[in-house]
Amino acid sequence: MRKLLLLGLTLCSGLVFAARLFYLQIYDSSFQKLSENNAIKMVYDYPERGYIFDRNGELMVANQPAYDIMVIPRNVKDLDTLAFITDMGITKEEFDRKLKKAWTYSPRIPSPFMPQLTKEEFAALQEKMYQYKGFFIQKRSLRDYQVDHSANVLGFIGEVNEAIMNRNPYYRLGDYIGMTGVEKQYEDILRGVKGVKYIQKDRFNRDIGPYKDGIFDTIPVSGRDIVLTLDAELQAYGQLLMQNKRGGIVAIEPKTGEILSLITAPSYDPDYLVGRKRSKNYTGLYNDSIAKPLFDRVLEGQYAPGSPFKALTSLIGMQEGVVTAEERISCSGAYYYGGRKPLGCHAHRSPLDMVGGIANSCNTYFCTIYRRTIEKYDSPQEGIDAWHDHLESFGLGNYMGYDLPSGRKGYIPDSGFYNRSYNYPKYRWYATATISNAIGQGEVTMTPMQMAHTAAVIANKGWFYRPHIIKQIKGVDTLPQKYTEKHYTTIDPEHFEPVIEGMFDVYNEGTAKFIQVPGIEICGKTGTAENFMRIDGEVVQLTDHSIFVAFAPKDDPKIALAVFVENGYWGSRWAGRIAGLMIEKYLRGEISRKDMEDFVINGSLEEEYAKPFSGEPFIINQ
Repeated sequence: MRKLLLLGLTLCSGLVFAARLFYLQIYDSSFQKLSENNAIKMVYDYPERGYIFDRNGELMVANQPAYDIMVIPRNVKDLDTLAFITDMGITKEEFDRKLKKAWTYSPRIPSPFMPQLTKEEFAALQEKMYQYKGFFIQKRSLRDYQVDHSANVLGFIGEVNEAIMNRNPYYRLGDYIGMTGVEKQYEDILRGVKGVKYIQKDRFNRDIGPYKDGIFDTIPVSGRDIVLTLDAELQAYGQLLMQNKRGGIVAIEPKTGEILSLITAPSYDPDYLVGRKRSKNYTGLYNDSIAKPLFDRVLEGQYAPGSPFKALTSLIGMQEGVVTAEERISCSGAYYYGGRKPLGCHAHRSPLDMVGGIANSCNTYFCTIYRRTIEKYDSPQEGIDAWHDHLESFGLGNYMGYDLPSGRKGYIPDSGFYNRSYNYPKYRWYATATISNAIGQGEVTMTPMQMAHTAAVIANKGWFYRPHIIKQIKGVDTLPQKYTEKHYTTIDPEHFEPVIEGMFDVYNEGTAKFIQVPGIEICGKTGTAENFMRIDGEVVQLTDHSIFVAFAPKDDPKIALAVFVENGYWGSRWAGRIAGLMIEKYLRGEISRKDMEDFVINGSLEEEYAKPFSGEPFIINQ
C-alpha cells in the first residue's frame, strides 16, 4: 500500500509540473512577449567574465567596472537636448545619430547610447540621470589586463554586430563578445550567463515593481575561470627579446603539447583595446600596413622553413630505405643536376654522414637523399605523394587542431600540384624539378607554430599531442579528448636517434657552436630562408629570414621551440641567440650568457625594415 501511495504522489507531482509547463508554453504568452510589452522594462544584470591565469597561477586578465548609458527610444520625452548633450560631452549631430540607431534597432528595447563610461564619468552623471526620461545607466564589466604582453593570444572583446546577433539570439545590441584569441575561442565558457529582471510600469511610465512578483527574473551566472598553458614570465621575456624586430617565437612542452610561449612581433599592449578608446586604437593598428601589429606571424605567417626542414628529409630518407645514418655523401661545394645552375653549398669537410650532414647543413647531402626518395618509385608522382604522406603524419600542410581561432595551414605540395604546374601529361616533370623541397625552400611553407611542433615531434622521437593553449577550465576535470590523444608519425622511432645527434652537434661543432649555453645540452638547427617579394610585377629577393628550431635538454626534453626573425640575415645571428636565451630562461629562470642577451635586447632591425626594396637572388644554405 505504501509503495502505491508513493508512486501515486510521484505521478501526481509530475502531472502538476507538466500541466504548469504546458500552460506557460502554450497558453500563457506573457513570457515570450515580455520584451515587446510597453508596460514591462527588461533590465539585464551582466555577469563577471571569467578570469584568465597562466600555468603558474599568475593572473593575466581580470575585470573592471564600466557603465553604459542605455536608451529606450519610445520613452524619451520632454528632453532638454542642450543640457543632455552638454552633460554627455557630445555634439548635436552625435546625439541625433545615436538616437536614430537606437530607434532602428528597437523603439521598445534598451540599446546602448554611450557605452563604457569610466567610474569618474559615471559619478558625474549618476545624480543627473533622473532628469532624462528614457535614459538609464547599466553597469557591466570590462577586461582589466594585468600584463602588457600576449595580446595576440589573449585577444580582445568587442561589441556584437548584427551578424553575430542573427547567428546567436543570446546576444543583444550593446553586448560584448570575444573577438580574437582566447577570448573568442573560449567565449561560451568565459562569458557566463546574463541575468534579467522584468520591471512593471504604470500608465505614467513609472516603475512600480517586479513583474508577477519576479517569477520570470533570473540571476547572472559568472563565467568560469580558465588556466592557460602559457608561462607569463617567459612571454614577457620573449617579447623583450623581440623588440625592434618582426617575427615570432613559439615554445611547446613536448611531453604534453602545451604551448609555453606564443609571441608575435611587433605587438601591442592588450589594454590598448579596452574602453571607449578601443575603436580609435583598433583603427590605428589595422591601418598600420607596414609593421602589421594585428597580423599574428606565428599562426598566420607562412614561410619557407629553410634548413630545419632538412631533419625531415633525413627521417623520410631513412624510413624509405634510401639512406642509412652511416653512409657518407661527398660534396664539392654545390649540387649539380640536370644541366641546370648548381645549387650552392658553403664550405665544410667532406664526405659527411647524417650527423655531420645535419651539423654542417650540407645542401648536397639532403638533395641527394630527397632525389633518391622520389626516384625510388616508378613515377615522380608516386614518389612525391609518398613524401607528402610522411610529412602529413607530422601534422604539416594542415591545421593541427590547436585551440586558437586564427591560423594558416602552410603547404606541402603533392603530385596534383606539380601535375597542374607543369601541365602534365603534356609536359613531364621529374624529381630534379622539385629539388628545392629537400632544403625547405621550393613550394614548401610552414608557420612558426608548425616549425616548433616539428621540433617537439623530433624530441619525442615520433609522437605528439596536438599543441594547445588551455590547461584547465575551473570546475571541469578533463580537457577535450583531442588534446589528450597521442598521435604517431609514419617514421620509426629508431630513425630519430641520428637526427637528434646531428642537431646536438649543431651546437658542438656546427652552425651554432658560438652560441652555446653552458651546462644545457641543446639540440637545434639553424635556418636561413630566402625571402622573395613581388614588387611592381617583378619577383625580387630581400634580406633572408633568420630561423632556428631547438629542444632541450637533449635526453629529457622539456621545451621545444621555433624562432623566426624576418630579414634577420642568417639563422644563428638572431633566431639562434633568441632560442638559446628562451631555453635558459625557462629551464633556469636566469641568464648566464649576458653577452648574448645584451646583443639581442639592444639590437634592432628597424633600419633593415626601412631600406628600399632591392636585392639580387642568391643562395644561402646554413
